[in-house]
This record gives sequence, C-alpha cells and structure tokens, in this order.
Amino acid sequence: MKPKTLVKTLFFLMITLVFTGCVGLPTGGIEPLEERVLEGEGTSKVLLIDISGVIHNKEVRNILGVKAEPRLTARVKEELMRAEEDSNIKAVILRINSPGGSVTPCDIIHHEIEEFKKRTGIPVIAHMMEVAASGGLYIALAADTIYAHPTSVTGSVGVIAYRADITGLLKKIGIEDDTIKSGDKKDIGSPLRSLTDEERAIMQEIIDSMQSRFFSLVKEARPNMSEAALMTVSDGRVFTAPMAKGLGLIDGLGYMEDSFKSAKKAAGLDKARLVTYSRPASYTSNFYSGPPKVDIDIINIDANSILRGLGVSFMYLWLP
Repeated sequence: MKPKTLVKTLFFLMITLVFTGCVGLPTGGIEPLEERVLEGEGTSKVLLIDISGVIHNKEVRNILGVKAEPRLTARVKEELMRAEEDSNIKAVILRINSPGGSVTPCDIIHHEIEEFKKRTGIPVIAHMMEVAASGGLYIALAADTIYAHPTSVTGSVGVIAYRADITGLLKKIGIEDDTIKSGDKKDIGSPLRSLTDEERAIMQEIIDSMQSRFFSLVKEARPNMSEAALMTVSDGRVFTAPMAKGLGLIDGLGYMEDSFKSAKKAAGLDKARLVTYSRPASYTSNFYSGPPKVDIDIINIDANSILRGLGVSFMYLWLP
C-alpha cells in the first residue's frame, strides 16, 4: 500500500472508530464534575483547583470540535460554587501554572476567589508551579497565602498589547486598505495601517490604566512590601521564587505537600483529604495531575480566531 493511501485509510479508520464510540475520545460534550480523593484521610476536605496554561475565555474543544471543557472562568466558578455547597470543604489550594493571559478573564477569576472568601471565610492558598507570572500572579493575589516551588518564575506585573503592523507585507503583495469608518479612530489598532502618534498615546493611556489596577492589587494584597520592592516589581520584570520571597511578593517556598500542610493549618485541621473536581473522562491520581487540555485541533480549524489574532489584545501576560 502506498504511504499516502495508508495515511488516508488510517485517518478514515480513526474517524470511524470515534463516531462509533470504539475509542475514548469525548464526543458528547461537557460532563458534570466528579469529586476525586488524591490523598489524606478524615471527613474534612481541602479542595485543589487547577489553573494552567494561557488564561483566556475560550472553550476547550477536542479534535472533532466538540466542547470538552467550559471556559476557564466558568470552570473556576463552577468549582467554587460546588465547594461552597459542601460543608466539609475547609480550605482551597489554587495550583497555578500560567504565564497569564487576557486581562478580563484574569480579573474575573481573581474576583470570584475574593467573593468566595467573603461568603465562606474559607482560607485560600496559592501554589505556584513552573510559572505564575503576570495574570497568573494577578490570580494568586486573591489568596490568603502564596507559596511557590523553589524553581518557580513569577512577577511580570504589567500589561502588554501585542499588535502586528502588516502594511509592508500588503504593499508587497499588492493589497490596499480600503476600510470605511464612521470616525478616524474607529479602527485604532488595525493591523492594516500604522498607528498615529495620537493613537499610540491613547493606547498607552489604556494600558497605563490597566497597569494601575494590577499594581494597586499588588499593594493591597502584599501590604508588607517596601516602597523599594514595589518599585522593583512595577517595571514588569520576572523573578525566581527566592527573589520574589525576598521582595515580599510571595510568602514561602515549598512543594505541594507543604501547601497542603499550610492549608490544613489555616483551617485548623489535624487531618484532611485533598480532593479535586474533574470530568469523568479525565485521569487524576495525585496533586500534580490536572484536567486534560487540547492543545492542537487538526480538524476544527477556526479561521476567525486566526484573523482576530492580528488585532490588538490587552494581556496580563509574560511571553518573551
């Protein structure tokens, strides 16, 4: 059999198996959360919530384009609501492994955690994994205590707006911008033309406003940071966990078991079960396991998202 024919045959077979239910790819949409015990004992529980990857408000879909996970903001809200209904949940650990993401989803998650704490009085511990920078740190600031792995990277307090100017490319291929607009700034940030000085100042004002909000949260959540430390973190640089600890940006260094002990101590517990909520199809065996992520979608290609990517997005994101 020729290689091309073999590939086509295997692809057809895979699709057939998926639609007939012979393989375990999720095709029926989102299923309800199930509680799973990771370790520990007793009736009291500490809930582990996972916040991983670039933070955005897009739904996670499988390779067939079927919705496999709700938006991150919706999932975090769902988990917090379920925790609030369970009187045995005595503390929450946020396991954060993220360089940040879009401004609004980061702010929504931070808000939901703050409101959960106000309603329940339940202590929240943030635990930083490899990276908890920019929006990842923004979310961690809602916790009562912040721990990080000794090798974590955090910081990147600030806002960035990625924008492509493709006017040079358009000239080379003979395409001209013929946008019709109601006002001269209606298409501000368009990749089809360069920014004017006035427009650049407008964009900078927006970013400065968002940065001010981020920085005010740092000052509020980390009241023991000195003015010198605050000025150090304000320029958007990243730090190793020991450096962040020295500045007062985080409370301590440790591993997940240390955060589990801290959560139990904060809740006044001698023993507790560490639990997580996950979908039935996911595999969760210990506190380093996380919900499944679909990173590459080879079938359900969203052309609109590619086009939207050429525009301006305001991000709490560290992406060197």
